[in-house]
Amino acid sequence: MSRHEQPPLYEVQKARLEAYSKAQASFDLTRMNEYTSKTGWHIDDYEEELPAEAPGAPVPGGSFEAAQQVLRNYSFPPPELITGIFVPDTPLEDRVMVLRGRFLFFTFWFGVRVGKVINEQRTAPDGTLEAVWGYNYHTLEGHFEQGQIEFTIHKQLNTGRVLMRIHAVSKTGHISNPFYRIGFRLFGRSLQRRFAHGSMHRTRQQVQDMLRKGKTSPPPSETPVQPVGTEQLPEGMAARVDEHVEQRQEHGEQ
Repeated sequence: MSRHEQPPLYEVQKARLEAYSKAQASFDLTRMNEYTSKTGWHIDDYEEELPAEAPGAPVPGGSFEAAQQVLRNYSFPPPELITGIFVPDTPLEDRVMVLRGRFLFFTFWFGVRVGKVINEQRTAPDGTLEAVWGYNYHTLEGHFEQGQIEFTIHKQLNTGRVLMRIHAVSKTGHISNPFYRIGFRLFGRSLQRRFAHGSMHRTRQQVQDMLRKGKTSPPPSETPVQPVGTEQLPEGMAARVDEHVEQRQEHGEQ
């Protein structure tokens, strides 16, 4: 690597990835069925139409398969809001991601872990069969939110219609910093909606581009992340990152 080339993001953020790989969920995953609007949780559902295919099973190289690649690569979030960083050769089922969030002139770092990968054929509420692929991830300790978000691609086998859906269950987590707490209460919900709508729009754009160019996967994110310190890491995680860095240095690692 030349001195003018930047290392991959997952190498730049290696210490954070290691720290979050040992972090616990920021809420009780065993009580998901209790998290409803009546118990104070936000339940959000979004849907986006993607290019259709011929009826029947997903077409190789078609819209459904292209959307799978977009979701797998996590290239769909609006980069001005969220950038996901993960080790690329880690199986999706074991993926831990560092999310870099941006708001105004602030940068925040959060951790999430994939909880379930979905790959099945199911009966839709209207009785028709559909192929479904996707995954969910949940927030880890230190996140400003508690909850889980699911991204899925659906193909209606009888019509060929292809859809992206987002289902999110969330509530505000513990934020000790009063400035951040007030800001999240004021802007948190609007940022969630911007993330969802922007993600669906970018997924459709990337799928259309892939189909037009005959590609099987979208290009990597073009938004670089520069090395930074731990001063903006969520509460309770900065010391953990520093500890990992010191341990690697003691063993002669860079």
